[in-house]
Amino acid sequence: MGSTRIAVVVASTGRPEELGRWKEHILRQTLQPSRFVFAVVKPSDLPSSDAMLPCAEVVYCNPGLPVQRNAALELLLGATHIIAFFDDDYVPSAYCLEGIVDFFQRHSAVVAVNGSLLADGINTAGIPYEEAIALVDANDRNGKPEAKVICSLDGLYGCNMVYRSAAIGAERFDENLPLYAWQEDIDFAARVGRRGGLALTTAFAGVHQGVKAARLAGVRLGYSQIANPVYLMRKGTLSFKAGIRLIARNLVMNHVRAFKPEPWIDRRGRCKGNWIGILDLVIGRDHPKNILSIRQ
Repeated sequence: MGSTRIAVVVASTGRPEELGRWKEHILRQTLQPSRFVFAVVKPSDLPSSDAMLPCAEVVYCNPGLPVQRNAALELLLGATHIIAFFDDDYVPSAYCLEGIVDFFQRHSAVVAVNGSLLADGINTAGIPYEEAIALVDANDRNGKPEAKVICSLDGLYGCNMVYRSAAIGAERFDENLPLYAWQEDIDFAARVGRRGGLALTTAFAGVHQGVKAARLAGVRLGYSQIANPVYLMRKGTLSFKAGIRLIARNLVMNHVRAFKPEPWIDRRGRCKGNWIGILDLVIGRDHPKNILSIRQ
């Protein structure tokens, strides 16, 4: 295990508090990473110096999740065997990195994985940090988990996705998907997955808090819910059936809940963005980058 080099990448904008927690996350790991990279836009994205992990490397780049993750890839490819991409609000088990290395050593046909989520706050108001830590600590009392495959996947969930560096090759995150880049994780995993299996595993676990601060504005996300799946269907990284189902599910959900929206979701903004996206699709000018010109 000591000969396998694993790097961790956390891309973030406007969340220094969440980045500051990664010092604790990494120091409690039973296996330390060979590299740890923050991909950010500006110095104010970073935590204070006392909360900064001593071994952290920082790469500055233009905003946008694909741009930031690609900047980290350029730094790491060829220097590490495994690259783990974690969201800034992901809270990993202490056995996370050890479990990842163990998994890839045991399952040579798998090129990328998601770990088990103990909880996910993305569709709620979010999971408080103290609750997330309690869930992870309770899980860790069971000891290191077995490196089993739960099931095969067609794509990966971006909050905790891990890749063999050799399988990435020339593939990069699609920078035509700007900002929060909704569905960029599915697209990238589908392309890397042409070289081997994608899987969900018991080998590592964590909690995705689903922090709402600094997320994409409702109208922009609503547009992305139309334009991004259409773009990926045209690319061939999202099937027609899956793409239509994804669009329909979000379109219906936004409109049904617009009259009594959740406090943490701008449903009316998403509805507006949905209809701008549909109009652009009808007249043939739809493109994911159009959100850059949509007023928030």
